[in-house]
Amino acid sequence: MPKRSGHETHRLVRCLGQFALESLVFAGMEADVTSAMLTANAASLTRELTWFEEVLQCRIHLHFGQPSRYACIEDIAAPELSADDSEYAQLVRRGVLGTNERLVLLLALIPHVRPEMLDLLFVRNTNLDRGFTEFGGWKGKTHGGFLPTHETAAFLLAGHDLVKRFEVSQLFEETHFFHREGILRREAAESGEPFFSSCLTLTADGLHLLTSGDRLKPDFSREFPASRIETVLDWNDLVVGSEVRAEIENINTWAGHAHTILAEWGLGRSIRRGYRSLFYGPPGTGKTLTATLIGKGANMDVYRIDLSMMVSKFIGETEKNLANVFDQAENKNWVLFFDEADALFGKRTATSSSNDRHANQQVSYLLQRIEDFPGIVILATNMKNNMDDAFARRFQSMVHFRMPDADQRKCLWQGVLRDKQRLADDVDLDLLAEAYELSGGAIANVVRYGAISALQRGEQRIAAIDLRHGVAKELRKEGKMVTN
Repeated sequence: MPKRSGHETHRLVRCLGQFALESLVFAGMEADVTSAMLTANAASLTRELTWFEEVLQCRIHLHFGQPSRYACIEDIAAPELSADDSEYAQLVRRGVLGTNERLVLLLALIPHVRPEMLDLLFVRNTNLDRGFTEFGGWKGKTHGGFLPTHETAAFLLAGHDLVKRFEVSQLFEETHFFHREGILRREAAESGEPFFSSCLTLTADGLHLLTSGDRLKPDFSREFPASRIETVLDWNDLVVGSEVRAEIENINTWAGHAHTILAEWGLGRSIRRGYRSLFYGPPGTGKTLTATLIGKGANMDVYRIDLSMMVSKFIGETEKNLANVFDQAENKNWVLFFDEADALFGKRTATSSSNDRHANQQVSYLLQRIEDFPGIVILATNMKNNMDDAFARRFQSMVHFRMPDADQRKCLWQGVLRDKQRLADDVDLDLLAEAYELSGGAIANVVRYGAISALQRGEQRIAAIDLRHGVAKELRKEGKMVTN
């Protein structure tokens, strides 16, 4: 390898230094913008919380007939947000939220940011030696503060006024902005208990949105068994047949123009929201890559569901796990990707035992949730025949990813080995493509093995022997042997 001159080395160092400096400046500017946004949001919420505290004290005074500066809570002016550019103010304007809705949001937020503000509601009824029923509330296992329920919201906004109480209940319906945007968690009350006794809880996404102004991108966890997948590749890197390409283009068109079809063209009354597709075919043929590219092209996050953490032997747990994922995804611009979906979405069986009935109930539940999901759901399987026939009727498309032919394999080899300088002279990609029936994923594995093998031999270029050993390794995985 030729040595660089002192001048070239100096110029390279100077360029690298300039690049590093520009990167630091950009990172610093980005941090400054984030800090400014958080500061503005905190200032806006501080004004809101001061207003809330005055409203709460007024409601308590009026409830107990104590002197108050105000005849009703509506006399207390809410902070003006029309000229406020904070993320919180923008959320209020986007949702066209009135004073009642702002107070409910703040009530749900306070346990996270100013929990002591609700201590006032711990006052005890001395006649009964317990808290006041009309205040609602509950206590957590570790949190020592007052946690609000829907009853708390009704007390704050309506007092004893039944008409206003009925109006408050509308804030918790599925059609409301709070539910559509996934800000408040709509939890059912315990069986037989009043609806307003249920907890008034911010979702994790709602808390993140109110405090930072950003949508939360959840991390993989026991509670959320899904991980966001991305790719640095583009559509030119996907090698599939023309029929598959046409099916994918249909999904891309829906992803980019669903609103036009449903709303502007008026087809929303007869066509369900969302798009459901089944990808099937051998491993390594591009199913996962296609899902990530669809999301990348439509600026949608793609979440791969971990079915091993989803399925439970305990009755009702699988449905609960799935509900958690679908509920969090309901109002997001996400693509849900179920890999190896036949493990969960398999064929239903004759109900000869309680286990069979339980499994069939899971499938029925999944069918319903998939049909109701407004986004894109992609199920991938290696074995189409393992899938329940009932699912097929609910798919908008079924895309068969076949093993690549010789010409497609050559494109795959060339795509992975773009830097020809890393190939020894004895490597013949035409011969490799013609001789060995491998999927795109298998070819990538072969090249990885070849690169490792070359470096272990002290070479800087991948030789034909490295690739042949890699091919043999891949074929053995499939129970095949190299014949030439």
